[in-house]
Amino acid sequence: MHLKDILASWRTRLSSSFPTVGFIALMAFLALAYFTPAVFEGRELFQHDVAGASGTAQDVRDHHAQTGETAYWTNSLFGGMPMYQISPSYPSIGLLKQVQDLLTLQWPLNLLPGYSWLLFAMMVGFFIFMRALRVRPLPAWLGAVMWTFSSYFIILIQAGHIWKLMTLAFIPPTIAGLVWAYRGQWLKGGVVAAFFASWQIMSNHVQMSYYFGFLMLFFAVGYLVEALREHQLRRWLIATATMLAAGAIALAINGSNLYHTYQYTQQTMRGGSALSQGASAAPSSGLDKDYITQWSYGKAETWTLLVPNAFGGASGALLSNQEALASLEPLERQQLERLNQFWAQQLGQPLNHYWGDQPFTSGPVYVGAFVLLLFLLGCFIVRGPIKWALLAGTVLSIVLSWGHNLMWLTDLFIDYVPLYNKFRTVSSILVVAEFTIPALAVLALLEFARDPKALLRRPVVLSFAGVATLGVALLIALMPGTTFSLLSEQEQGIYRLMVGQPGVSEALAALKTMRADIVRSDAIRSVIVLLLSIGVCYLYYRERITRSWLFALLGVITLSDLWLVDKRYLNDEHFIDGAVVERMAHPTTSADLEIAQDTDPHYRVLNLSVSTFNDATTSYMHRSAGGYHAAKLSRYQDLIEHQLSRLGDTLRPANPDVLNMLDIRYLILPPQQRGAAPRVAHNADAFGPAWFADNIIVAEDAYEEMELLGKANLKSTAIMERSALGELLPEALHVAEGLGSKASVRLESYVPGRAVYETDTDRERLLVLSEVYYPDGWQLYIDGAAAPIYRANYLLRAVKVPAGVHRLEMVFDPESIHTTELVSRLAQGLLALGILLWLLLGFLGQRQVS
Repeated sequence: MHLKDILASWRTRLSSSFPTVGFIALMAFLALAYFTPAVFEGRELFQHDVAGASGTAQDVRDHHAQTGETAYWTNSLFGGMPMYQISPSYPSIGLLKQVQDLLTLQWPLNLLPGYSWLLFAMMVGFFIFMRALRVRPLPAWLGAVMWTFSSYFIILIQAGHIWKLMTLAFIPPTIAGLVWAYRGQWLKGGVVAAFFASWQIMSNHVQMSYYFGFLMLFFAVGYLVEALREHQLRRWLIATATMLAAGAIALAINGSNLYHTYQYTQQTMRGGSALSQGASAAPSSGLDKDYITQWSYGKAETWTLLVPNAFGGASGALLSNQEALASLEPLERQQLERLNQFWAQQLGQPLNHYWGDQPFTSGPVYVGAFVLLLFLLGCFIVRGPIKWALLAGTVLSIVLSWGHNLMWLTDLFIDYVPLYNKFRTVSSILVVAEFTIPALAVLALLEFARDPKALLRRPVVLSFAGVATLGVALLIALMPGTTFSLLSEQEQGIYRLMVGQPGVSEALAALKTMRADIVRSDAIRSVIVLLLSIGVCYLYYRERITRSWLFALLGVITLSDLWLVDKRYLNDEHFIDGAVVERMAHPTTSADLEIAQDTDPHYRVLNLSVSTFNDATTSYMHRSAGGYHAAKLSRYQDLIEHQLSRLGDTLRPANPDVLNMLDIRYLILPPQQRGAAPRVAHNADAFGPAWFADNIIVAEDAYEEMELLGKANLKSTAIMERSALGELLPEALHVAEGLGSKASVRLESYVPGRAVYETDTDRERLLVLSEVYYPDGWQLYIDGAAAPIYRANYLLRAVKVPAGVHRLEMVFDPESIHTTELVSRLAQGLLALGILLWLLLGFLGQRQVS
């Protein structure tokens, strides 16, 4: 090809790209507009989940600020744990993050501040997916709006689940690469899939990637069926090999995080507990089924896809809804207020605005009433493998989200599908439906736009979609109390106990009246959205508007519909002054300031004035024995359940030696009266950073080891499971009666990932360290020579110290990090070569052929 032809080809491409550039600019505008004016006024969002974990790994951040060193171990929560799933940061992916910031308009100029860049990334990612399906820019933009403004994603921002949303933002363009590959554009598809999959995995929410793996499998199977019909199996095999290679590159790029997450998982709650119901039973694997399915979407609750407030929306005080309260008569209001007081006294919380199956929720999954109608039409009028993949993904997503409400299917997946038992909150799999429903909806709209009269020739299909959306919405609006029970299962159980008490029946009727009004008003709203959208389609059918106006008007209606629902859960009122957010995220009490006067580098704090093991704010100022993490080390969780959780139980008080061995020097106690400050209790018996054990008791298994924690004197005796002894000979370390004892230990240095001790002892002894044992990565050096680390007292480290004066240094420096970092850089080099080759072929005007 001559240079003149190449330049002409590029002029044509540039001129044809103007609409795409325009829609990208529109998406950036919408992302900014959603957070206006807060984003321009510097106000910030207070997120409960972020605040609850705000202090996590503060010691690592402080250490990095002071020394520039990156530590992979934090001492700030649960006595110490790896950083692998707290804030993973590996040098090898620094460039990849820089490119991400560039393409999401955060660097070098922060054009999309706050969380606006996330909405922009969501829209552009789905836009790329739509373009891969050969959808023109305007309907592709409409699909991007349907996906991005689905209510759950906005709720994620409000809750602070930013990693989850980042992962979701990069899933659609990853699937776009898959589509291009199976359509014969192997290099383009492979490069795009590998590039965005790298970002997706880097965002560090494996659960979301795992769920979409099912959908990608459905795509591959759908294309396989098509290839067999068209006798194009070779093309399918090449595309599959391309996708496997792209996946391998993306995995290798993120190898440091993935490998160490996998390694870490084996030691966490996700990997099962070493304890069991009996001493001879085998340890469990994976999370407990009740824990996995605790957040299960109700079967009837699935109607929130059509009517967002079908089950009350978000959890909260019901009587704060003044609009719904106004629907009651004065007497009904009084009865309901009395019931609300009784409910608050009995359960410590008022009547709930939400009455679904989940313990609580920040809001429903709403995809848009008309979007759902289009999806149902698409199930019948769209053809090809993509339709079947999207339909299968939708069905699987919905039925698995039901969790314990469809336990036979959930049991099958937990028991037989690899890794499924590592993830909790099964309702979150609805993110797949939030992707598949708008995707198929756009394809259905394109079919309608291509031949609107063809749809009228299929009255059964049209009637089904209309009845399932408009008909159901009308039914809910007319008879909300008949359609839904308006009471949660928990509420029904409480009211059964109250039957016969004066005024209960009347109060219950008032409660149902109020909730019925909430459901009715939202159902009417969905009816209006459906009628407006159908009206636009009718105008197009009558040839009163053009195709462009069809897409544009439906885009405005859909955006308005979703936008208004989203603003219920994340609006300008949620954004407050940054200084206030800082104070709320890092609350400092007089108790904190009192404890901070102690400058010793190694004591721990147990804060009983907060949810001790579900709140990490304490970690901001102290080395906490509590904290919050969804995947804490399983042995620490065992200690919480069998020892530390007894703190508030006077019948089974916590073993004080367990507190002492964790070097818990301070306890923060709840205030004695309302409005008062938390109190500090000093534990003078804490063992300190390390101590010598005169004797060793050998336990046969983890169950016996845990039992012995409550019986032995842990200051003088170490308990060790037989399997953890290794080459250690307990009898050689026992101190003979009548002999003198000379032994001392001093902590010289203590920072995240490193501790130095000086010991002086008259004989070989066992030194127990008040440090959480982790089998992978900790290195021990005695006077520079490597030595083994043992596990003692169920979860602490122990060291065999020779006689004399010695310097002990413990460093968290996993050799595997160095290996995976090298692999990551090599994989990034391969990806860079692929991108250069693709761009070169594109510049030369070459096209791949199947």
